Amino acid sequence: MTALTLSNLPATTVPADAVVIGVAKGESGPVPAPGSEAAAAVDAAFGGTLAATLATLGAKGAADEVTRIPAPAGWAVPLLVAVGLGPVPEDGDGYPAETLRRAAGSAARALAGSEEASFALPVSGAGDVAAVAEGALLGSYAFTAFRGRAGASAANAPLARVTVLDADAGNEEHAAAAERALVLAEEVARARDLVNTPPNALAPADFAAVVEAAAPEYGVTTEILDETALTDGGYGGILGVGQGSASPPRLVRVGWTHPEASVTLALIGKGITYDSGGLSLKPVGHNETMKCDMSGAAAVFSAVLAAARLGLKVNVTGWLALAENMPSGSAVRPGDVLTMYSGKTVEVLNTDAEGRLVLADALARACEESPDAVVDVATLTGAMMVALGSRTFGVLGNDDAFRDLLHETAAEAGEPAWPLPMPAHLAEGLKSSVADIANVGERMGGALSAGLFLKEFVAEGTRWAHLDIAGPAFNDGSPFGYTPKGGTGSAVRTLLRLAERAAAGELAG
Repeated sequence: MTALTLSNLPATTVPADAVVIGVAKGESGPVPAPGSEAAAAVDAAFGGTLAATLATLGAKGAADEVTRIPAPAGWAVPLLVAVGLGPVPEDGDGYPAETLRRAAGSAARALAGSEEASFALPVSGAGDVAAVAEGALLGSYAFTAFRGRAGASAANAPLARVTVLDADAGNEEHAAAAERALVLAEEVARARDLVNTPPNALAPADFAAVVEAAAPEYGVTTEILDETALTDGGYGGILGVGQGSASPPRLVRVGWTHPEASVTLALIGKGITYDSGGLSLKPVGHNETMKCDMSGAAAVFSAVLAAARLGLKVNVTGWLALAENMPSGSAVRPGDVLTMYSGKTVEVLNTDAEGRLVLADALARACEESPDAVVDVATLTGAMMVALGSRTFGVLGNDDAFRDLLHETAAEAGEPAWPLPMPAHLAEGLKSSVADIANVGERMGGALSAGLFLKEFVAEGTRWAHLDIAGPAFNDGSPFGYTPKGGTGSAVRTLLRLAERAAAGELAG
């Protein structure tokens, strides 16, 4: 993982392979970013011609735009990287955290192959320091675990060291912000690694083994229910989804407990390590990225570890519902009825609506511990992508105030999200003539119907929110900002911020 330091050295003297400066989009082209001493120093070294030099190279100062130029004579680095921050903020309060985060990420990606870079973007407080550090670290991610010797290239290696230039580098609040950024980035990287791991190397038992190996280092407890324990416990949803696979399912509980905590937060993650759709087989072209269907479980696991590493005064339990959804002679069939952990029966009309089945068992089990709030995270529905696209996740819940708090929390963390309703009339489509409920409803509003299904397995009086991360969990296109191609670690930042708010007593009510 990329190392992080803070330094109050001037950009002119800091030793590195490159210095990253910010430029803004002016009325007639790029201009040095206001508030950036480094950008001003570069402009002065170029005799006031920085803007003209960048414009000659085609730069406009647009957000995330990256332009390389040689460093001025006398600087300790050979290269300058000018990254666009977009228009100058009208309020004069500096750039939003997400703008800094994305700019740092874009620059870090552009510097792959370099050993060390110093980031001299305009920072005016601990929040800005954290944003730049997060963006640079997240943008430095690379997944290389399955590349052979021929695929390993120093030219493509991510930055090994990131230095954030900060005039107040000795400030304790700034140091704490940087430490949090490092922990967060490392845990997002852990989630990304899990999502990117090929499904033949991450069956449910493999995922559980990863958890069991990593959790004790941070004081996190683990409990793993194998297929025998799941059968004895009556977890019909998880068993039903997993019964078509040669790799049996698992339910994993991870727990962080703080002796001074007064609030307990339960997080549930969908962990379908590969989703073929079961007997309701996915069409051609929809199978290739289905290793990402365990992104919710990866996010939950990483968030619990992050809370533990930061010593948050909150109890956090994570429930990873792990199964592989495969077609075979033993697979669950459309028309089968499953008896869930809660005792409710479910008619399975579509075996590709399997995530809600494993989540339903985990939700019911988690509620038995009477947490103060429950949040589930899942790549649940293609309908959510139709509604919100590939970069925004949906937020549903049984309590409007809690749902809105999750939306607000996601915004604070820098993750695009949108609150959605659960119209009562859609519940009519979930009625079954042979069971208590069907696992799918009408096609229109499918993401909302899925939320209504999950709600049936949440204990009365328990605040619950559902994050459908089907869009942003896996980037099948080109990298952007600090977001790589492949697994993104979506929702880790939101869940950690929620745990911090819970520790601060902000979940009361």
